[in-house]
Amino acid sequence: MRGKYPSPMHFKRGLSFAFLAAVAVLALSSCSTSSLPGLGFKKGLSSVNDTSLTLWQGAWITAGVVGLITLVLILWPAIFHRRKNDEFPKQTRYNVPTEVAYTIIPFIIVAVLFAYTARDESRITKVTPLAQAKHSIHVNAIQWSWQFTYDDAGTSPAATITGTPAKPPVLVLPQGERVRFTLNANDVVHGFWIPAFMIQMEALPGVENHLEFSANKLGEYPGRCNILCGRNHSQMLFTVKVVTPAQYQDYLNTLKAA
Repeated sequence: MRGKYPSPMHFKRGLSFAFLAAVAVLALSSCSTSSLPGLGFKKGLSSVNDTSLTLWQGAWITAGVVGLITLVLILWPAIFHRRKNDEFPKQTRYNVPTEVAYTIIPFIIVAVLFAYTARDESRITKVTPLAQAKHSIHVNAIQWSWQFTYDDAGTSPAATITGTPAKPPVLVLPQGERVRFTLNANDVVHGFWIPAFMIQMEALPGVENHLEFSANKLGEYPGRCNILCGRNHSQMLFTVKVVTPAQYQDYLNTLKAA
């Protein structure tokens, strides 16, 4: 027997279902996340957290909604459409509303997440001109440690802090004040990564990358290279120490005096 073609009414119902499902997912993913946990990250640690944490939470909400719908669609036929007798089940050649639904809904979800990601990425990577930056630090990645040059401390050799795998360097930052970073590498590709601040950017040989953010809470936070760069990659560590602006100025004065 030839399969029955879906009627226009069934087609409209399928489109309505696709639209409602997509709206439900987007509504849940774009709702206020102020009361949600950080899902692995803390709120307010840096200006990057303030920008990307909502996107991080929304992505998990969307994934949870999609996973729940998928689980229901798997369990529903397994429970309610089990074989009950020897009668041969009805055969359907295709179902246009279903095919339209599982094409449109993922496309809308991916498009919305892409739009929010592009928006937040442009905010995070936006930097002020060097001449207008309040603070400027050059980060040079080397096998297998880091060099931090504080431009605010002048051109003195003491303004450059060089670490080793045995003695990782400390990156001192002023609380609540934006710092402009210039990233490069001496040898191979490295990754400048501060997990708690939700920030990572590649340090490339022969290329300058720029990053700007503020650290908003006092304390010490681990940093590391997150790109496999050689034998001692796992020892390529540093510590971010956030101090008050007055303490940061005292630190700069110490470097200048040295």
